[in-house]
Parts: sequence; structure tokens; C-alpha cells
Amino acid sequence: MRTLPRVAALLLGCSLLAAPSPSSGGGADDDTRLSTGLPSDGRPASTQLSTRPRIPQTSDGVRGEIARPIPRRLRGLARATAPSAEWRVAPGIRYHRWDQVDARGPIRAHLLTVNLRTRGVSLGYGSPGYVARTDEVSDIVARSKAVAGVNGDFFDIGDTGAPLGIGRSPSAGLLHAPKAGWNAAFFLDSRGRPDIGPLQPVLRVAKRPGMTITNYNSPAVPPGGIGAYTPRWGLTSGYSVTDGRRRGVRYVRVVRQRVVETGRRLSQGKRVRGVILVGRGRGARSLMALRKGDRVRLQRGIAGSPRLAITGNKILVRDGVIDVVDDREMHPRTAIGYDRDTGDVLMLVVDGRQSFSRGYTMVELAELMIDLGADEALNLDGGGSTTMVAPKPGERVSVRNSPSDGAQRKVANGLTVRYRKPS
Repeated sequence: MRTLPRVAALLLGCSLLAAPSPSSGGGADDDTRLSTGLPSDGRPASTQLSTRPRIPQTSDGVRGEIARPIPRRLRGLARATAPSAEWRVAPGIRYHRWDQVDARGPIRAHLLTVNLRTRGVSLGYGSPGYVARTDEVSDIVARSKAVAGVNGDFFDIGDTGAPLGIGRSPSAGLLHAPKAGWNAAFFLDSRGRPDIGPLQPVLRVAKRPGMTITNYNSPAVPPGGIGAYTPRWGLTSGYSVTDGRRRGVRYVRVVRQRVVETGRRLSQGKRVRGVILVGRGRGARSLMALRKGDRVRLQRGIAGSPRLAITGNKILVRDGVIDVVDDREMHPRTAIGYDRDTGDVLMLVVDGRQSFSRGYTMVELAELMIDLGADEALNLDGGGSTTMVAPKPGERVSVRNSPSDGAQRKVANGLTVRYRKPS
């Protein structure tokens, strides 16, 4: 592998520059000495919670421990072990695990490198079967007949279970998307090349310019908007998709491009047949213009026609430069990036909320992705959702990291890695 040895060398080299540890009898001042930052019981020392306004960094909304400041001259210095585990999952696919310690404490990292230039290797969108359904990453990977994978997008953890952003499967097409917002994505472009950046969904009703579709199979329809729900959504979710609002709501059901039903009461727990348009406020008034028998043709896609897409909340790295500023909250993390030089897609998981691994801040995650060779990188869902699965040689696919909930959390989707031996 090209990337990890470079990082191991970097970290081990930095350890030679680090100030002496407390046990070495060195004379460094307390405020500059590198230490693990751990009390005797192994728990992170810093448990202060931020009082600043915050946006949850994980689907579970748990507040992360606040990272202690590190003097500028000590940033990046770390003591690290050599990789504690490394093996080939399949041609072009490798797994790596290592531990390192810096001034904030220990972390354990897991990395899958996926070389898309290798024949038979491909990436996929892993689904629980329906958009409004969750499942464990190991089951999502098994359903996809893949050899490895990680969890994906942030999701509506307390209600519908649906992803917040954009999802496109190479085989099933566009699965879900908001028209605006939550569009920072990892994707394979129309030629199958990896990229990271904002995507723009195309959602509209043909020949009805005043009827704006704001969401496609999304957890919630915003005030004034119109959401479209297809059989891929799963069972109807009632007023969950209108944030519990019952007034100013209207639906229209379309089968074979014809309106077959209209009304104001949203059903719960029924199969979606055809396409159901749900409007709120101005969107509901717009739907009132439709009558039974009217022709309605929904157009949906993504500008640029990417083959695969999955979103996260923050782009970590752009063109090799850190693009995030949050260096406070520490969480378990999942990230995806790619190295233009090697052709490797990098799937990184950092364990957290545990004594042996404190988790990472956004800035630390971006720094590590750059060290691993990522030219672009995206933050996926973290916290208790953070999961990586892959097989050991000669064994079945299983969980490789240590999920902070103590077991796999059911999540909305994932990125899967497949290998098919060329014929």
C-alpha cells in the first residue's frame, strides 16, 4: 500500500521531535510537555461541555467531549505504533488498523483503501431495502453482496429513519434528495471517477413551472414545499413528514402519470403505490390545482449524471487543504476521501467515546485524511453510527471497529465495496 507507510513514517518521525514524556524525567515545562491527557482510570480528562450554540455533529445529537487546546508548536506531534493489523481483503482492497497517542489522548483508526483502477473492484450505495428503513452495516453489506463497507449519511434517527441528503445507486438511480441543502457529497461522476463536492438535484413536475418539488423521498417537507414519495420510500409515514403539522397539508397520488386520488389526511403504515405528492402551506395550495385524471410527470435526477452519490455534513478537505474549522468536539468519526495520485478511495473510521480511543475533532479528522494522501475528503455520519465491516483472511465479513454504543447501530445507508473476479 502507498498511503499508510507514509503516515506511519510521519507519525513515528514526529515522535522523535516530541517533548519528553512525564515518566522520562525530561525538563520540559508542563504546558509544553506531550502527555496522554488520561487520568489513571483511562478515561479522557477533559469532560467540559461547550455552552456555545451548536449544530449536532452526529445523527444521535450527543454532545462530544471538548478537546483541550494544543499549543501551535505541538500540533501534529504524536507517538504512534506501527500498524497493528494489515491485510488484503481482495485484489485492490486493503484493511489497516493502528493506534496513536498525542497530547489529547489515544485514538484507534481503521482504514480501507479501495483502488478503483483494479479490475473487478467497485463501490456501491448500500441500502436497508427502503429509504425509510434502517439496518446494521453488516447486514447492508451482506444485502449488497459486498466484501466491506462503512456507514453513510446522517439520518432522521428519531423518526422516519430516512437519510437527510442525496443518495444515488448505480443500479436503482436516484433514491432520495432534498432540492437544496445537505448536498455535500462523495460521488462517482458519469465516467466512474471519484469526486467530492456539492451536487444539485433536478426535481420538477413537467410543464407545471409553478409546482416546485422541494424534496424527493426525504424525511420532512419544509413549510411551503412539496415532497414526492415513491415505492422506494417504504410505508407511508403519516404526518411525520410534515413535522407533525396537520393543518395546511394536502396530498395527491399519481399512478402511471395520472392523478388518481387527492385529499388532506396523510396515511400511516401503508405501501406507497405510484407517486405521492405531499404539500405544506403554499405547496398544498399549489396541489389543489390538480384533479383526478390530470397528467402529472415527475422529472428527477442529479445535474451531471453521477453514477453513485452519498452525502455528509461537511467537506473536510478541498484540493489538499483543510476546509473545516471545528477543533472542539470529539466524536467517533467516519470519513471518505480519495488520492488522485494512487487512485485509492480512502474509507476511514476513528473509534471514540471509549477509554482507548477518544475520538477526533473535525480538524483532526481532516489532518489525518491529508496525511493519508486524500486530496478531497468528506465527513460522514459519526457517533454511535460509526461502523466499518470487512473480513479477515479466510473468515466472514464482520465488524472491524468498536462501535461506541457497544454494538452496531441501525443506520440509513452505507458505502459498500464489491469485488468480482474478472472472467
